[in-house]
Amino acid sequence: MTTPPAPVPSRVLVLNSGSSSVKYQLLDMGDGARLAVGLVERIGERTSRLVHTPGDGGEPRERTEPIADHEAALKAVAEELAADGLGLDSPELAAIGHRVVHGGLKFTAPTVVDDEVLAEIERLVPVAPLHNPANVVGIRTARALRPDLPQVAVFDTAFHTTMPESAARYAIDVETADAHRIRRYGFHGTSHAYVSRETAKLLGKDPAEVNVIVLHLGNGASASAVAGGRCVDTSMGLTPLEGLVMGTRSGDVDPAVTFHLKRVAGMSTDEIDVLLNKKSGLVGLCGDNDMREIRRRIDEGDERARLAFEIYVHRLKKYIGAYYAVLGRVDAVAFTAGVGENAAFVREAAIAGLEELGLVVDGELNAERSSRARIVSPVYARVAVAVVPTDEELEIARQTFDLVSANSLA
Repeated sequence: MTTPPAPVPSRVLVLNSGSSSVKYQLLDMGDGARLAVGLVERIGERTSRLVHTPGDGGEPRERTEPIADHEAALKAVAEELAADGLGLDSPELAAIGHRVVHGGLKFTAPTVVDDEVLAEIERLVPVAPLHNPANVVGIRTARALRPDLPQVAVFDTAFHTTMPESAARYAIDVETADAHRIRRYGFHGTSHAYVSRETAKLLGKDPAEVNVIVLHLGNGASASAVAGGRCVDTSMGLTPLEGLVMGTRSGDVDPAVTFHLKRVAGMSTDEIDVLLNKKSGLVGLCGDNDMREIRRRIDEGDERARLAFEIYVHRLKKYIGAYYAVLGRVDAVAFTAGVGENAAFVREAAIAGLEELGLVVDGELNAERSSRARIVSPVYARVAVAVVPTDEELEIARQTFDLVSANSLA
């Protein structure tokens, strides 16, 4: 009797480790199934919470208990997966893919983590102090739980490393910039990569043939100019503070604002950091960072909310126009993330008045609510306006699986 061949590992566990949370998804890259989705939050607090949902749209399970650290969090995740027959010891698990926010210039592609790679991610902590430490803890913990399994780091910054030096460098002293790694790195790279490729698919074209402006609009927001599948410019810079108006971040400001606040207001560096990152943007302008609430207030005649919205949209238009000039030819403008996918009035306002650039939205198509990728511009429009739901976890899983599959064949 012939022994049946062992199943080829096709599952990827995606981990996104924050300072006090772990988001995770288990995906089967063979058939595209999402086998589990979950979140552990308030790690280290007395009332930690784990919400685990098996399959696509299964019945969620919730645990509320003290979870001391990321090691305990991942062990709890492993228990929930095992309860569904999807344990970390499964021979069908091919790899664990980790979202890592900052990869600097060294990491331009997904990378199998070894001690040297982990040390380099740690060396980048000074330019990503809020994110990279948590990413490192998540990788270390997963390696300890499954030391035999490939751990792959997928970097938010990697997609933007194709920017030319003219877009990536700041106009400051070169020696100082190089000594302290000061340049424009960009973020949300997995989202921009995924959405630009899916937009090309929506147009029925190869990504290499398409120029796209991607607008990732969530609480954090960024824009990118993508030429033939390669990023040539993006709005976030050394940190995720630069660029568009965001939920709590200022986006672009005159750098001298910081000197002024220090000299005139007597604010410390830390206080200015908090101001620009947590007390600015929409919340600083009108007290709300929820676009639905801002829309409600505008409808009720709230002028402060209206002005905040107008500032938000003005910045969006500036970046659309700037990236149109950078690309020279634009095939599509793609909206994604929480606001970009769901706020039809934001899309309408951002595109209004850009008819001379070939941009226009169809009111009926734009108002339609859907979870699918779609075009919301009329058929006669020279440039497509698209709504493309992002899927960063799927992008991380794809990049992870492609890398380990290529390595296994090498």
